[in-house]
Amino acid sequence: MSNFKKWLNRLRYKYRVVVMDEETFEERIHYRLSELNVYMAVASVCLMVALLITSAIIFTPLKEYIPGYGDTNMRRQIADLGTTSDSLEQVVMMQADYITNIKKVLEGDVMPLNRDSLRNMRAAEDTLSAGDSVDLNFVSDSEMELRKNIDQKSNSQFITQIEGGEDKPMGGMQLFPPLDGYMSDPFDADKDHFGIDLVAPENEPIKSVADGMVILSSWTVDTGHIIAIQHENGLVSFYKHNSVLLKKSGDIVKAGEAIAIIGNSGEESTGPHLHFELWHNQAPIDPKGVISFN
Repeated sequence: MSNFKKWLNRLRYKYRVVVMDEETFEERIHYRLSELNVYMAVASVCLMVALLITSAIIFTPLKEYIPGYGDTNMRRQIADLGTTSDSLEQVVMMQADYITNIKKVLEGDVMPLNRDSLRNMRAAEDTLSAGDSVDLNFVSDSEMELRKNIDQKSNSQFITQIEGGEDKPMGGMQLFPPLDGYMSDPFDADKDHFGIDLVAPENEPIKSVADGMVILSSWTVDTGHIIAIQHENGLVSFYKHNSVLLKKSGDIVKAGEAIAIIGNSGEESTGPHLHFELWHNQAPIDPKGVISFN
């Protein structure tokens, strides 16, 4: 008889496994087993354990603890971080442009803003407004109340049109008076007073004289809360000593839109008023020459 047959017969050889009472030696249970039955039982148990472990790894979060296995939440977070980084990059680029514009204004290097540029900025504003991260059309309750007040006073306001011509190079622009008030100090370049001072009641809204883009919305020791707007045809308007600024750098504003509240901020201010300046092609001009005031 070959060794294989001997080994096979040994696997099939039956053994009697008896469970007896320890004290009386009475037989309680007995089993008839062979080595083959034991091997098959052990293999079955191992297979069941392997199936349970595999199922736990596939259908439960345990798979995340396996080195090298990707986490779905991590992938989503990476995608979100990529989107956020792109948005931050655009914001940084926009802020860099704003800082450049402010630097040019402070240095007197103001570039003209033509109608096409203003139209492109408005188109960019509409594009950002349609996105899911920036809402440029949001209007606060305080600004809405100011706009209602402006609408109520619209009958008493008037617009001055700047006629075009060789001696008036700004073209057919229309300018709003920035404030309903009386003039306390006129334009006087000889005394370095490059604007006019307008006095009005407390909480009176200050309005943009024309369409444009806010290039400066900040605070200085001398002028307090100051806002500057660049308009088309190289015209820049400055509004100083405000108590509250309603717009920030980069905002697109329309003629007659509230941009600030009259105030008394800054060391150069001696009472609630607006110091208003107009600069055309880097040179100051008398606002009374282009705007009619009450």
